[in-house]
Amino acid sequence: MLDKSAKILVVEDNLMDLELVKDLLEAAGLSVIPAQGGREALAIAIDEHPDLILMDIQLPEMDGLEITRLLKHDQNTRDIKIVALTAHAMRGDEERAHEAGCSGYIAKPINTREFVNAIADFLKEGSGD
Repeated sequence: MLDKSAKILVVEDNLMDLELVKDLLEAAGLSVIPAQGGREALAIAIDEHPDLILMDIQLPEMDGLEITRLLKHDQNTRDIKIVALTAHAMRGDEERAHEAGCSGYIAKPINTREFVNAIADFLKEGSGD
């Protein structure tokens, strides 16, 4: 069951990918907060404290793994679940994402039929359900 009260921060610099993810999540009834860069994502994560962050790995300014490390080292944001999103799925990327503090990993292009179910699973993990 999908928690419709969940807030999801989507950090993605590619506008087409951002719109696709936003549309899929909003169609499922979820609240989406978009961010296109690292500094913006950090500020939003601190201010909004979302339930989940979908973090693109390849970003301008600072990459998604660096942002993840910063969030995981801050006592105010360390409990936010972060899932890495990347189009550049290379050997070892998933391990690096987990080492940085990501709870999961989704390769792009995303499978639109399975995406919302995967997000529901990430939201449910650790929620006591």
